[in-house]
This record gives sequence, structure tokens and C-alpha cells, in this order.
Amino acid sequence: MADPVDKTHRGSDDGSGTTQPEIFERPKGFRGRFMHPATQVALLAFVCFMCPGLYNSLTGLGGGGQVDETTGANANVALYSTFSVMSFFAGSVNNKLGPRLTLQLGSLGYGLYIAGFLVLNIHPHAKAFVIAAGAVLGLCAGLLWTAQGSLMMAYPTEGDKAKFIAIFWAIFNLGGVVGAAVAFGTNFHTTAGNVQNGTYIAFLVLTIVGACIPFLMTNPGNVIRTDGSKLRIMRNPSWKVELMGLYVALKKDPMIVLLFPMFFASNWFYTWQFNDFNGALFNIRTRSLNSMLYWSSQIVGSLIMAVVLDRKNVSRRTRAYAGWLIVLVTVFVVHGWAYHYQREYTRASPIVTDQTQRIDFTDKRYDGRVFLYIFFGLLDAMWQTMAYWIMGAMSNDPSKLAYFAGFYKSIQSAGVAGVWRADAILTPFMDMFASTWALSAAGLIFALPMIHLRVKDTTALEDELVARRIMTRMPVDKDGIPLTDVAAAATEDKGNDGNQ
Repeated sequence: MADPVDKTHRGSDDGSGTTQPEIFERPKGFRGRFMHPATQVALLAFVCFMCPGLYNSLTGLGGGGQVDETTGANANVALYSTFSVMSFFAGSVNNKLGPRLTLQLGSLGYGLYIAGFLVLNIHPHAKAFVIAAGAVLGLCAGLLWTAQGSLMMAYPTEGDKAKFIAIFWAIFNLGGVVGAAVAFGTNFHTTAGNVQNGTYIAFLVLTIVGACIPFLMTNPGNVIRTDGSKLRIMRNPSWKVELMGLYVALKKDPMIVLLFPMFFASNWFYTWQFNDFNGALFNIRTRSLNSMLYWSSQIVGSLIMAVVLDRKNVSRRTRAYAGWLIVLVTVFVVHGWAYHYQREYTRASPIVTDQTQRIDFTDKRYDGRVFLYIFFGLLDAMWQTMAYWIMGAMSNDPSKLAYFAGFYKSIQSAGVAGVWRADAILTPFMDMFASTWALSAAGLIFALPMIHLRVKDTTALEDELVARRIMTRMPVDKDGIPLTDVAAAATEDKGNDGNQ
């Protein structure tokens, strides 16, 4: 494919021994707008709007919209178990196959999962199919979220990373809003029971549409950032190189380990929020309304963090501390509030065991609980935006960011598999809640020294190359000229190791 733009100059040495990045002229007109990084992130977000966004909406109803939440919980155990394993290696798959193909493959599992619940509504004994669909979705989700994370963090310039994350997060969570609105509308006259078949069918159609969107996206190697730089894309690396790169990325940037507790806790709280609060206390139409409000509040939460983390007149490290403190305070405020309600019920309480006693949105006791649920959504968006922003501050290289995104989703999914299993075996609600609060606080505390040691005011070139230093031959671009970042890495390595 021909290069869409003319180059103004190639990477060169400025005399100080530092290789300067290549600068490219942006295309004009509709083509330039379509190939703009923000447009591509928006298209990426619409894939997630249609696929994981609708999955989130369904999960947010509690039990996948079923009265018996055990099948949904077991399906999520299978999902997140395979998700965890696949995500660890998904960075290598992404760099080998390319982000677009990886995204395409990853989007295919969501329709199968939603179809599983439709089949369960029609054939109540099809529980094994739902669990198997969850396992397949885990494999697909590992691919999708790794491709998504690498592109979302790599497309923006350093000063706009939180803004791009917020654009993605706002559009993505509109999927949850729309899905919950569909569920609310189709179940408005239902005060108990399962989600209706029409809801599952609507979700299934939308996920199929979402799986087609990657075909419309521009090749990431042709996207030009707003500062004129391009993404440095590896050209068909071997599987051996990719798997070694996974090891090197971890070895050369060990500070990422301090984020692992934050990764582990990042979706742990969903189980208590969705199943043990929303699913346990409210009837089906109110659960649908709560889910719509939850995902709507996520848009606000991500925008709040974008304002804090992308302020131009404040150093990046100061912004990191400010964002961390906001999330920490929100964790304690929200969980202190939630404790007030959790101590009032257990799994054996009548409100949990008797569908007729569930809370409806017309009840007076609904008001305080719905505002708490809105704050749950705010916290989730703040947490995810902060985590992605920290990783994005560590590198601008999509290959390295793919490894980081894979680590993130792998550790996150391992935690989620454990907590969904705990819920499936009927662990007491209070124990589930306590683990949620404790892990959220611990994750942030472990992240603080990493922010201090690793977040700098700008990302140095050497922070972008560690996953590529194992290359024994320099890849070249379409004109046969060595890629400047690999050349710089090779030069640096030769200076540090005379045996190379």
C-alpha cells in the first residue's frame, strides 16, 4: 500500500547522539479527517461500544439478566480464566498479526456469548453452552482488549493521552447505556423474572454490527499523530522475536510489577456491584435502569480524569499524583457509603430470596441506593482512565504498549475469575464487599511508588525500545530504509555491550 503522505524529513542525528523522530505531513480534506488519530480512536471505541459495551450492559443487570445468577457467574469464571491466559500472550499475537486483524478476531466472541443467554432463555438446560461460550469469549476478549489498549495509548501525543482515553471511554460506555436502555424499555412492564428474548436478540444484532467496524479502520502504520509523528510498527516479526520481546519488556521495565495489584483490583469490584448489590436488591426493570445510569456516569468520570491528567500548565508527575489522590478519596467515600447498605442484608435476607420484595425505582428506599450506584460508575471510569494513563506515560511505542495492555488484562482477568467463582459458591456478601474495598485501597497504595519512580515529564526514546532490542536484524520501511527507532536501539546496545 502506498504511503498516504509525503515525508518532510526522515529521522536524523541532531549532533548530540540522539536520533530525532521522522516528521510527516498530514493529508488534507476528508481523508485527513478520517485518518486523524481521534477519528481512529472513535472507531475503535465504537467496536467496543457494540461488543464489550453491550456485554457490560448485560453483566450489569446481574446474572446476565437471569433470575438464577449461578450460570452467569460460572460463565464469567470460564470467561476470565481463558481471558487471563490469552491476555498474557496477546501482546505478542497483536504485534505478529497486526492490531486490526487482532481487533477483528477479538470482536467475534461477544455475539456467541449473548446468543448463549438467548439459547438459555429458550432451553433452560443449556447452561453448559453458556459456560462454553464464556470460555470462547475469554480468548477473543484477550485479543480485542490488547489491540484496543495498544492503539488507544499509542495514537495520541503525550499531552493528549488522557483526552483520547476519555474519548474512547465515553463512546465505549455509551454501549452500556444503549444496552441498558434497550433492556429497560423491553422489560419496563416486568417486575420480576429473566430478561426477555427481544433484549438478547437486539444485543446480538448490535454485536454483529460492531464486529464489522474494524474493516473500516485505517492501517495503524498510516496514522499520523497531531505532531506529525507516526506509530513505529514492527513489520511481521517472528513468533520467537515476539515471545522474547514479551520477556524483555518485563525485564527491562520491572516497575510495571508495582501496577499489578492495581490491575488485579481493576474489575474485582464489578462482581459485588453487579450481582451482590444490583442483582440482589432490585427487580429486573430497576436493574436495567441502574445499569443505564451506571454506564452513563462512566462518561462523566472519564472526562473528569481527562481534565486533571491533561492539564498543560502542570507537570506530568504532579498530574499523576493529583489523579491518584482523587481516585483514592473516591474509593473510600464510595465504599464507606456502600457499607451502610451492605450491613442491612445477607444472602438469606427476604429481599434477596423473594423476588416480590425487591426494590422498584418507584420506592422511596430507591433514592440513596441509586446515587451510590452512579458513584460506582464514576469510580470505575476514574480507575480505568488512571491505569491506562499511567501505562501510556511509560511509553509511546505501540508494540511495548501492547505488552503492557496484555499484562493489564491478564492480571485483571485472573482477579475477576477468582471473584466470580467466589460469588458462584455463595461467599457471604459482606466478605465479597470487604475484599472489594481492601483490594481497591491496596492497588492504589502499591501504584504510588511506581508513579514516583517511573512517571516522567516526557517519555525518553529509550523507554520506547526495550521490547525491540532483541532484534538481530533491523527492519526496514517500504523504501528499504532502516526504521529509526530500531537503528537507535542497535546503536545504543552496541555502545553498552561490545559483544553484540
